[in-house]
Amino acid sequence: MRSQKYFWATNLRFLRKRKKFSQDELAEKLGMTRAKLNAHENGHSKSPPIDDLLLCADFFRMSVDTLLRIDLSKLSELKIRDLEAGNDVFLSGSKVRILATTVTGNNEENIELVPIKAKAGYLGGYGDPEFISTLPVFQLPNLPKDKKYRMFQTEGDSMLPVPGGSYIIGSYLMDWKFNKETPCVVVTEHEGISFKMVSFLEEERSFILRSINPLYEPFRIRAEEVREIWKFEYSMIRELPTETLTLQQIGLGIAEINRKLEDLKL
Repeated sequence: MRSQKYFWATNLRFLRKRKKFSQDELAEKLGMTRAKLNAHENGHSKSPPIDDLLLCADFFRMSVDTLLRIDLSKLSELKIRDLEAGNDVFLSGSKVRILATTVTGNNEENIELVPIKAKAGYLGGYGDPEFISTLPVFQLPNLPKDKKYRMFQTEGDSMLPVPGGSYIIGSYLMDWKFNKETPCVVVTEHEGISFKMVSFLEEERSFILRSINPLYEPFRIRAEEVREIWKFEYSMIRELPTETLTLQQIGLGIAEINRKLEDLKL
């Protein structure tokens, strides 16, 4: 990265001094050597590793794009606090615009599969091209070429009638400001990988995740906890959903039982 074009070096130094950390103190908190941090701050790292970019983005609660492209020293303290709160930046998905992917020999993007057994690894490796390259891949015909797809295997019964063990194909969302409740696979720091009905609360800078199965209560997550959102496109299930009775059918059944009980009394 060239310092005259990007602001990585100056921003890192600016944020460190804003927190009143010495290089030794910040290096210890980031888990890197002082020499490496010094190289970043002085523009000696021409191509900062993705791991270092994401590490600093998480620590300072800023997006990678912001750390690279915006001269933070020119912003007001109020605007910087706004960015740290997740406003604007997290909601547009820019925190995770560095998307690791795989391609075929013809340079066509694969659909990577994240099975249940790979979920734990995915949380730590979603931005690591080396990890993503270990996932199973496949192709589906007739999919629009303007979207990036990934498949996730579901767990549990929270989204019945979609049974656990089903496969959900989602398209990668850059902009998280959707206007209506939308089925999505959400990758979060603490909740892991969840397939839910998702609503966006703009004023509160958060999301509501709701299960289709009414036995599960909805829950809220802050925008800054989100790492990826994949909008539901297709599903593959291993068994037919069991037939679900409507409330009207249940009511008619109860009425029929009551009628037969009355007949028995007579």
